[in-house]
Amino acid sequence: MPRELYPLGVTFSMSLEGRKAPDFELAGSDGKTHRLADYAGKTVVLYFYPRDNTPGCTREACGFRDLHGTLEGLNAVVLGVSKDSLKSHDKFIGDFHLPFVLLSDPDTAVMSAYGAYGEKIMYGKKTTGVIRSTVVIGPDGTVVKQWPKVAKAETHPADVLEFLKKR
Repeated sequence: MPRELYPLGVTFSMSLEGRKAPDFELAGSDGKTHRLADYAGKTVVLYFYPRDNTPGCTREACGFRDLHGTLEGLNAVVLGVSKDSLKSHDKFIGDFHLPFVLLSDPDTAVMSAYGAYGEKIMYGKKTTGVIRSTVVIGPDGTVVKQWPKVAKAETHPADVLEFLKKR
């Protein structure tokens, strides 16, 4: 559809739900390279966030931290993705005792493949950057749920948990 049919700040993006999840290969905070294939047979919660140690991103990460045991009990693995360096991720993990791996996507290729990088409205101005979003990838590698834009970082982890409980 032509873009002009959408209000300013709203862009059309195709949903990934029901599609094979885009493959990825990213460096992780645990010193390993992570690929989607490494998680075959597990549910993957892949959440994209703008920046380590910022208020919204910290609230979201701490929400996933607090629910980590419950999510693991549902056979789910949480992976956070941002442009930040592994050194930044290490500090973020240490400061907030995050029990899951953070992945570094400095060239935004993986974020772009998942619709988590692009045009957005920030403080009333059009900008290009990381779009806070999440996908849940089923054990077979198919995207079973996508939140293309997370509005409330602090409550989003609970929304993800509720979705997983109903599966």
